[in-house]
Amino acid sequence: MKLSESLLPELEHEAANTRKVLERVPEAKLAWKPHAKSFTMAALATHLAMIPGWGAFTLEQDSFDLEAPGAQQPPPPATSLQALLEMFDRNVATLRKALAAAEDARLLAPWSLKKGSQTIFTLPRIAVLRSMIMNHSIHHRAQLGVYLRLNDVPLPAIYGPSADEQA
Repeated sequence: MKLSESLLPELEHEAANTRKVLERVPEAKLAWKPHAKSFTMAALATHLAMIPGWGAFTLEQDSFDLEAPGAQQPPPPATSLQALLEMFDRNVATLRKALAAAEDARLLAPWSLKKGSQTIFTLPRIAVLRSMIMNHSIHHRAQLGVYLRLNDVPLPAIYGPSADEQA
C-alpha cells in the first residue's frame, strides 16, 4: 500500500468534520471576535479553509520562505458562507488530487519552513502533512467551535456526540 493511500481516508474524515463546523458559521457574525487580539470569525474560518491548500503546496514545493513577498499576507476573509465553503472545498480537492498522485519517495522527502536564510524546521513531507496541515486544521477547527459556542450556534457531532447533536 502506498503511504498516500493510508493518509487519504484520514484526510477525507477530517475534511468532512471540518466542513460540518464551517457550515455552521453564521454570516451575521463574520466580524465577531472574542478578544481584541483574536481573529474575527471570518478570518479564522478563512484560515481554516486555506490550510488544505498548503498541503498541496507542501507536496509540490521543497520549502516555504516566510520572508518571500506576500508570504505573511493572509488572504482577505471570506464575505459569505458560500464563498467560505467553496474555498474550503476547492483546497480539499486540490490536496486530495496531489496526495493521491504522491509517490512514497515524495512523501518521505524533506520539506523545510524557512525565514530568509534561517531554516525553522525540516521534516519529511508526510510529517508536515500530519502536523502542519491535519493537526493544524484540527486545532483551528476547535477554536472555531469555541467561537460558535460563544455565539450560541449548535455544534455538530465530530468524533462522537456533541452537547447539541447526537452522532
